[in-house]
Amino acid sequence: MNHAPRVNDHGQPIGPALPGWAPAPFPDVTPMQGRWCRVEPLLELHADELYDELCGPGNDALWTYLKDGPFRLREEFVTYIEARATATDSVSVLIRDANGVACGLASYLRIDRANGAVEVGNIILGSRLQRTTAATEAMRLLAGHVFDLGYRRYEWKCDALNAPSQRAAERLGFVHEGTFRQAVVYKGRSRDTDWWAITDADWPWVRRALDAWLVPENFVDGVQVQSLEALRASAG
Repeated sequence: MNHAPRVNDHGQPIGPALPGWAPAPFPDVTPMQGRWCRVEPLLELHADELYDELCGPGNDALWTYLKDGPFRLREEFVTYIEARATATDSVSVLIRDANGVACGLASYLRIDRANGAVEVGNIILGSRLQRTTAATEAMRLLAGHVFDLGYRRYEWKCDALNAPSQRAAERLGFVHEGTFRQAVVYKGRSRDTDWWAITDADWPWVRRALDAWLVPENFVDGVQVQSLEALRASAG
């Protein structure tokens, strides 16, 4: 197979052609029902449902690597949810577990329709959602939605010191692309930012692995039979 780059009339290498490319549509969300979770548009009224899951005693650590929070007062959290729910430059969603409990948030950020790129971020998973099939399925639904809309690039960024977020990105199939040093100042401290991404070329085998991992037959007494990493290796 010839992997030599194209060249222009001047003999300079140039990237692959994209015949017929058009900007991707804005990634509005309608409710997405999975086997293990439900993802739906975030509304202002969801603040009361989410407060006990994401705020209050024992939950401060959820907010360490986010620019906002933790929230001591319910009124402050209500204002925060209202801002996320009504933003016009991002799309925030609510994640419910299999029992219908609202216990997580995520957003589409840095929506670049012209180049077909979007970031998933501002992810907050309550304790009942962490390390669950519901959490994995929510990420699969969100990724699938934007690739179905024609996006070419799906990004994940996190504080370079946020080891759980790094592990989650790698497990889900994102490829580490580098670290932007001193990229952000938040909460009075400097942040190096790790960049990860899945491209539309990656997505078919990443999707196959996610879908294979999520089937009920992959679990015996709640324990996975095959890991997501192993399934992705065989799907690639």
